[in-house]
Amino acid sequence: MTNYIRSTMFALVSSTVLSSGALAQEMGTSSATGQANPAKAKVEARPSMLGATSPTDEQVEVTAHTYGDGVTRRALGGGLMVNQDAPKSISEVTRDFIAKQNPGQNPMQLIALLPGANVSDTDPLGMTGGHISVRGLTESQMGFTLEGFPINDIGNFAVYPQEIVDSENLQSIRLAQGSADLDSPHISASGGVVDMYMIDPKKQMGGKIDMSYGSFNATRGFARFDTGYIGHTNLRAYFSYSQGRQDHWRGPGYENKKHGEMKIVNDWGQGNRISLAVVGNSLQNDAYPSVTKASWNQWGYGFDNPVGSSGLAKTDAPNTVYERHFVRGDNNYYKLHPNPFTNIYASMPSTFTLTDHLTLTETPYFWYGYGNGGGAYATSLTGYQYGAHKIGGTIGGLSSGSPLLYNPSLTETYRPGATTKLTWSYGPNRLMIGYWFEYSKQRQTGPYAQVGPDGTPLDVWGGGPNLVLNNGVTAQYRNTTTQTEVHTPFIGDSLSLLHDRLTIDAGLKYSIVTRRGTNYLPDVSQKYVNTDYAKALPTAAVRYKINNENQVFVSVATNYRMPTNYALYDSGAYNVVTGYSTKASPNQQPEVSISEEAGWRYQGSLISSSLTYFHYNFTDRLFTQTLVDPISGAYWTSNANGGGEHSDGFDFEIGTRPFHNIRPYVSAEYLHAVTDSNLQSSSGKIVDYLPTKGKIAPQAPPWQVGFGLDYDDGHRFGSFNLKYVAKQYSTFMNDQKIPGYTRMNIAVGYRFSDFGLMKSPSIRLNLQNITDSKNLTWINSVQTNATAMKGINGNLISAKAPTYSIGIPFSALATFSSDF
Repeated sequence: MTNYIRSTMFALVSSTVLSSGALAQEMGTSSATGQANPAKAKVEARPSMLGATSPTDEQVEVTAHTYGDGVTRRALGGGLMVNQDAPKSISEVTRDFIAKQNPGQNPMQLIALLPGANVSDTDPLGMTGGHISVRGLTESQMGFTLEGFPINDIGNFAVYPQEIVDSENLQSIRLAQGSADLDSPHISASGGVVDMYMIDPKKQMGGKIDMSYGSFNATRGFARFDTGYIGHTNLRAYFSYSQGRQDHWRGPGYENKKHGEMKIVNDWGQGNRISLAVVGNSLQNDAYPSVTKASWNQWGYGFDNPVGSSGLAKTDAPNTVYERHFVRGDNNYYKLHPNPFTNIYASMPSTFTLTDHLTLTETPYFWYGYGNGGGAYATSLTGYQYGAHKIGGTIGGLSSGSPLLYNPSLTETYRPGATTKLTWSYGPNRLMIGYWFEYSKQRQTGPYAQVGPDGTPLDVWGGGPNLVLNNGVTAQYRNTTTQTEVHTPFIGDSLSLLHDRLTIDAGLKYSIVTRRGTNYLPDVSQKYVNTDYAKALPTAAVRYKINNENQVFVSVATNYRMPTNYALYDSGAYNVVTGYSTKASPNQQPEVSISEEAGWRYQGSLISSSLTYFHYNFTDRLFTQTLVDPISGAYWTSNANGGGEHSDGFDFEIGTRPFHNIRPYVSAEYLHAVTDSNLQSSSGKIVDYLPTKGKIAPQAPPWQVGFGLDYDDGHRFGSFNLKYVAKQYSTFMNDQKIPGYTRMNIAVGYRFSDFGLMKSPSIRLNLQNITDSKNLTWINSVQTNATAMKGINGNLISAKAPTYSIGIPFSALATFSSDF
């Protein structure tokens, strides 16, 4: 008992204090949320590859002081690092870091400093999304979960980080760079996974508010109410709402986001717990235009604004996408590219202790989404047709000519599912058996609709007057229904030897996926599409603790990514010779990766570090290409097998506990990713192969370095963040690239003493991109070659221009926040 008191007092008053993880370990607890729990769980907490740690796997109890919003001032590297014991690479950010950042940032932005996380963003508040690649694999090749349920789109596996969760309710984000766990509910994770967890409701009634204002007329407000324990039960909950708005920093347009969340928790006995998390999101935003390298070199951030004071276009013709973004009557006019959508996520991760040795974990979930990405096309009313069906009516009083029509890409998704697992622990052995089931229905349409005289769509959802074919059916770019059924049993065993110094894991999951699709467009190659996939995915890992500070591990895992659902269907414009401009490719095989890791960790009293070597081997890389008819010269898009790829590299991170209230953090990654196959390309009627074998893979920067420096004395706090990303090729032939760039952010703030109802009130200023560096940060469309060149068979292959996103400029956001 004396040692317990002494260690607790030391954590509270020393300038070199224990991390939250180390303090929790001494207390026999976890400090993930900074909140107490009435009953500590009696569950096995042994690290392994068998399953992702979740709020249901360990209970939370912290008696040490926190500084509002879960900040402990003790977390490693200012909250950018957590001591890990799993036998594979994992990095994690916690409340100590999250609570000091721009409160509007989305989860991708919050993990940008972790090893290998190549993150791009297009606006300061994260409302237009963003992208991430890890070890050269993009977010559509990774798995994302919140509270145990999958976030990736079930059709194309895209991730929309602006939808997921408010940062004020975000407990932690874990990035497993190399592989998914056995119980990860994903069919798209040929790379790593990102697991996000929300904070638990407080034990006592209270809440939190914050208000922000900043650059580009950015405003944001957040409020959360915690019920505390309800009556004489262990039931508690919180409800929160946020709303934010900002103008575009580049060109016309704005974003407006409304977001609500709730979480209910009930825990009792020895490790029994039921929780319910619900997230609702509604966002209206306008798309930022992509740029080519030529337009970026000419215009940079700026616009040659062709819009007069009346809002009408000047007589001079717009020559770039920049200019055309302003012009009414042009298909690039920004009001023809809205992106409205609504999402509702619900998950109920729950744990039940059945016996002293047997635990049941159940995570049912439901995912609903409805939204679109707008577009516009000039369509010939007399020459346009779908199969044998020509346009048979008028739109806007026109029956001829080529009027500009609005063409949104609408998607509605229903996605229920559940993951069930039983964990049996006896002595040194832990056996897990589980099953993941999901059934989803996705309806995707693209109607052609009328544009009003002011240049805007009459209905952003594509309703109202539509273009009609002579068979009475609305003309559409696509018109499909996809039903996806997933059955994934898994089993794994973990053996602990030598007093837990040695752990040996082995597991297998068998993924069975069935897709049933219907294409309602006329005269398609396949109206009904049935595909079945089955893939065995074994894993194995060993971890050995040399002593209390040093441990080593090795692991091997098999992961895969399904073909996207749009590969199943013909769609797009119709040509009488070649058919639809996008052709179905339903016989694709899944993309498969085999990853190996070997790592070393040092976890001392002041410094913790991790070094991991990794190797990947990919087969059947999924690739989109353009093919050409050798007779007519007409072209179409198809999804194809892009062959193989391999990569090698290492990840490194190091962080300290507080030393005179200062906590530095450094991360680095070296990556050597190589394409192993020659890819097909085309020019006019010529089809050939380009010598891409041996070239560096696109979107795979060879070096990344992250640096964070945190200062916090309880009242005054501040942080400095730096991220360097080396050059990235945007073509498989390595003939165009994004130059390397560096971004730096600063946060400064002050916490006041409690005042009346306000607990730990604070003000802070977040400055992003403080040097106002102007950079391309993401490759939106990777191409085979950006300059004309000869193929392997001697044919000239024409150039194809990749497109890019531009990183945000300097921005500032001031925030007042307080608990109550």
